[in-house]
Amino acid sequence: MLGLTAALFAAILALSLSWSFYYESMANAYLSLALASAVIVLGILRHSWFDLLWVVIGALFLAVLDYRVMDYKPFFMAGFSFVGLSALAVLGTRTIWAKAEDRKLLLYGFLPAVLFVASEWTASSLLDITEKLHPKAFDLFLYSFDSSLRVQISFLTGQFLLKNLWLRTASLAIYISLPLPLALVYASQLRRQKGKALAVMIAFLATGPLGVLCYNMLPACGPVHLFGAAFPWSPLSTAEAMQLNIVPVIMEGARNAIPSLHMSWVLLVWWNSRGLSRWVRVVAMIYVALTVLATLGTGEHYFIDLVVAFPFSLAVQALSSYSIPTSHRDRRVAFVFGTFATLIWLALLSFNTKIFWISTVIPWSMIAVTIAPSILLWNRLLRAVTGEELRPAKVAAAGVGI
Repeated sequence: MLGLTAALFAAILALSLSWSFYYESMANAYLSLALASAVIVLGILRHSWFDLLWVVIGALFLAVLDYRVMDYKPFFMAGFSFVGLSALAVLGTRTIWAKAEDRKLLLYGFLPAVLFVASEWTASSLLDITEKLHPKAFDLFLYSFDSSLRVQISFLTGQFLLKNLWLRTASLAIYISLPLPLALVYASQLRRQKGKALAVMIAFLATGPLGVLCYNMLPACGPVHLFGAAFPWSPLSTAEAMQLNIVPVIMEGARNAIPSLHMSWVLLVWWNSRGLSRWVRVVAMIYVALTVLATLGTGEHYFIDLVVAFPFSLAVQALSSYSIPTSHRDRRVAFVFGTFATLIWLALLSFNTKIFWISTVIPWSMIAVTIAPSILLWNRLLRAVTGEELRPAKVAAAGVGI
């Protein structure tokens, strides 16, 4: 026990005192909040103010080491990293010294908290590799589809947010703090129902690598990277968009447009918050709504990126629902539809097809038959996972017995 605790503290100190980890990770907005999400896991699993006091003390100790001893440059976001590293130390220590019946629960909280951070840390490297492998991006193809809707949704959303700066600020905060609701829903489900929580963890962790595979199939960056300073005030007219020469273009920027992983994650957060307390559900819905605004309004995503996130996240959910057999109808149908709908969209959008421009009915109908079945199949899948579909049969059997 003492050896494991010492090793844990040594690892936390090594990360905190590392020059490269501090400047490349701890000062990074996304990674610092990924680290800070460990506080949520600790708080939900332990419900201990004493533990949170130790977190504050540990965070102050790490800050003193970095700023007074190592003389690192202070960054606001690094404060969240100090809190997160301290929370990992406390959670890890509680896990090591817990009794047998409590250790398993805490271990299921500690390991995913570490894996969430590791997943966020490796994401940038995977995106860098994707950019090097695909110097040309298919942004014109995605922009052409969005334009075929006859509504410049990304540009209009961007204009709306610039006219409402308070909403833009809130949306960006939600966009950056994505790790927090992931931790909230996972830890809440872990506290409520361990078996379901593990499937949630798998879904959250699998989304990133599977999304990178899609980025390699159809690399694109987003309208702000395509239009630069012209976004969001100067979109092309419908006539100009129809006459575009649709070809892959050399662009700089991460190839992380389609499907939108931010949208995929918040959809997973919303659907997997089912059965949790009302306030958790409200938080999940706020993240869904403001993520839609942020992904479109910042110009990081086309509207079609969010549409494809529905079947993509459905496929991830079905793939991760190990509590029901693969032969189960609802799981099989959800996985097949989600996978093939995602791949069909990626295939269609990789060609300069004029079919979308024949009539607005075509692209809007395709969107409808993508989103609506995804929601329906997701509801059926979750009912199968929770066993709700068995209740009528049990009631009927009870009635016969009476």
